[in-house]
Amino acid sequence: MIEIKDCSKAFGAVKAVNKVSLEVGEREVFGLVGSNGAGKSTLLRMIAGVMKPDEGEIRIDGISVYDDEKAKSFLFYISDDSYFPSDYTPGDMANFYRYYYPRFDIQRFYKFLHQFGLDEKKRISSFSKGMRKQLNVLLGVSAGTKYLLCDETFDGLDPVMRQGVKSLFAAEIMSREFTPVIASHNLRELEDICDHVGLLYKGGILLSRDLEDMKFHIHKIQCVLSDKSQERQLQKELNILKMEHQGSLLLITARGTRSAILEQIREKNPLFCEIIPLTLEEIFISETEVAGYEIKNLFF
Repeated sequence: MIEIKDCSKAFGAVKAVNKVSLEVGEREVFGLVGSNGAGKSTLLRMIAGVMKPDEGEIRIDGISVYDDEKAKSFLFYISDDSYFPSDYTPGDMANFYRYYYPRFDIQRFYKFLHQFGLDEKKRISSFSKGMRKQLNVLLGVSAGTKYLLCDETFDGLDPVMRQGVKSLFAAEIMSREFTPVIASHNLRELEDICDHVGLLYKGGILLSRDLEDMKFHIHKIQCVLSDKSQERQLQKELNILKMEHQGSLLLITARGTRSAILEQIREKNPLFCEIIPLTLEEIFISETEVAGYEIKNLFF
């Protein structure tokens, strides 16, 4: 488990991270979401032990991570702007990391390179941004660490490669102790992979929730009712977060269990009624509005 307790980090007058407390459970995909400048990269660097918090503490499996080789051996950190020596090939990088990560599986690494279509002998300096991102992920997974810290990992990946990386993460979680922490400014990149999501805003954690739990307690329903009086009744009976019309179709976003919401609507004998999937963005809109924030002001 990664435990972050009241961590802060300032650069001069700028408070990059402000009293953040988080827990990252084992064998889950944790998404750290926030706009550019929200403090995601600084927080990841502190988790990796690259930076020391001004205040607070970060522990990896019970060990304080800063300046501790054992704690750092549990994780692999992929920065947003990773450096590669100009004449290095993927094979050279694998040989480099084998000295620092005893569990680095060189055979798996070359297998991954083949699957992702990367040439082991080609200079990395000739790779595109997306190819370098893929290479970093393959190095991180092959290192065999328990935790993989990814800063904007999906930025620059095309949809096919993005899905390939997500499938790789899912397979690793199923086969061993593996926990990816993925920082991103894009909610849509994370909604089909994350188990838990934390929203970072101006250096602080606005909310941290289990995604399935959020989906369980917030639902979106589209229905057609026979008259306006039934709509007014639902406004009184349901905990409605949002209600809008698209012609005769009524769209309701409500808090509560799926069965309870459907029961109330079906009592009105609707002409049509069905649950439709909520996106991660729609879930966050409802959660941040409850906290007094407007998500469009946080990301756009």
